Amino acid sequence: IAREDLKGRVDLRKRLTVTIDGETARDFDDAVSIAREDDGFRLWVSIADVSHYVRPGSALDSEALLRGTSVYFPDRCIPMLPERLSNGICSLNPRVDRLTMTAEIAYDRTGTLRQADFYPSVIHSDARLTYTAVKELVVDGLDRSFTNQPELIPLLRTMKELALLLKAKRHGRGSIDFDLPEPVLILDLTGKTEAIIKSEQTLAHQIIEEFMLAANEAVADYLTKGLLSCLYRVHEQPDQTNLAAFRDLIMPFGLTLPPEGAPITPQAIQRLLHDAEGRPEERLVNYGLLRCMKQARYAAENFGHFGLASPCYCHFTSPIRRYPDLVIHRLLKAGLRRGERSAARELEQIGKELSSVAEHTSSRERVAMEAERDIVDLKKLQFMQDKVGETFDGYITGVASFGCFVELQDIFVEGLVHLSTLHDDRYEHDERRHTLVGRRSGRQLRLGDVVRVTVVSVDPQARKLEFSIEDAGSQLPVRPIITTANEQYPRRPITGKRPSRR
Repeated sequence: IAREDLKGRVDLRKRLTVTIDGETARDFDDAVSIAREDDGFRLWVSIADVSHYVRPGSALDSEALLRGTSVYFPDRCIPMLPERLSNGICSLNPRVDRLTMTAEIAYDRTGTLRQADFYPSVIHSDARLTYTAVKELVVDGLDRSFTNQPELIPLLRTMKELALLLKAKRHGRGSIDFDLPEPVLILDLTGKTEAIIKSEQTLAHQIIEEFMLAANEAVADYLTKGLLSCLYRVHEQPDQTNLAAFRDLIMPFGLTLPPEGAPITPQAIQRLLHDAEGRPEERLVNYGLLRCMKQARYAAENFGHFGLASPCYCHFTSPIRRYPDLVIHRLLKAGLRRGERSAARELEQIGKELSSVAEHTSSRERVAMEAERDIVDLKKLQFMQDKVGETFDGYITGVASFGCFVELQDIFVEGLVHLSTLHDDRYEHDERRHTLVGRRSGRQLRLGDVVRVTVVSVDPQARKLEFSIEDAGSQLPVRPIITTANEQYPRRPITGKRPSRR
């Protein structure tokens, strides 16, 4: 970093600052610091100043826009930016000076935002911490990873305190968190999948998540209140047609949503997830609601973020791997210089391109997600190739006219149980209730049901995995049919709610 690069920047190099990421991360785009004050907390979220190096209209910028996002596969990353930037000068590596954009946010003792300021800065990260080490301290109470840097212990404990307050505030307004496990593929040196395990989301992850959400909201609020252009991250209300079918699905369990025609709020979704927690129907409710949700996207207009129950939201914290974040940095910098003629021209130029950038980056995000999902599916099926004939427990995750889809409980692999393999009866598809019903026996296969399956065939290239249900006739329940308001619903007993796991 040259001396002239520091001109006009707030010097935060003496402030105790850390990055917290996964063990395999190589591009560190966010660093955090915190101080306890008499009336609350002061949080510094410093984000890599990629816009200092990637200028509008440059070849780097054109290629970054074309890619739109970094793509993460189990064994490699295809970066949006060259690695000399993403893993080098832009990455907030420990014990080196780095240029950043900082959101400095003051909170009172309850976690209520009092003030937010933004400015170009320079930091010197004191440590590259992992989620595992931070979890050992803030969850398990072990400080063995910090014997050489004991000054980090009170810093992280204060972060934990503020993060829990912010999470409580977010949940209080109705922010939605789905409880669905994410798979992690463990690969050997040759790229072969050795195991598939459940990802762990600990308090260490939540600290960073809450701080990034807070910074993103604060930046969006600043740009919006300042009547500046903004590239919003929007999430619109759930699809009403899907919600109508979902109401029918959950009615037999005594679970409800506001009636058709009434406004659906994040609080209503959150209450339903809370009511289902710990019950046999919990997974069914999570999967069903997720299918009702629209996909978040980028937009030049502010439609709010339904899932976060946020009236105003953007992506600011990952400019190394997302082009929209880079655009937000440019808008924020220009907004902070709004009295200058060059800033006004820059705001005008970016504003003209926002709609097309929003559409393009949303499209690139979907392409990246599909590519990532496809490779993960391939790796999963390769893992299953030597398991033909073995039996596993699983959950029904989808029901169709030709059969049902089952996800294995422990290794998160999904396959098809074809109708032709159900020999105990002839099953018909009840589309409205997401159920296969035996015509003669009344036995049912329903979304969320637990079944035991045998692996029948695996075809990685065709992305096909087929199961058969073990002793289907003895496994599948016969549920009594009752008539309610001229509709027939299977009755299932309501059980008590277990204590929250979070």
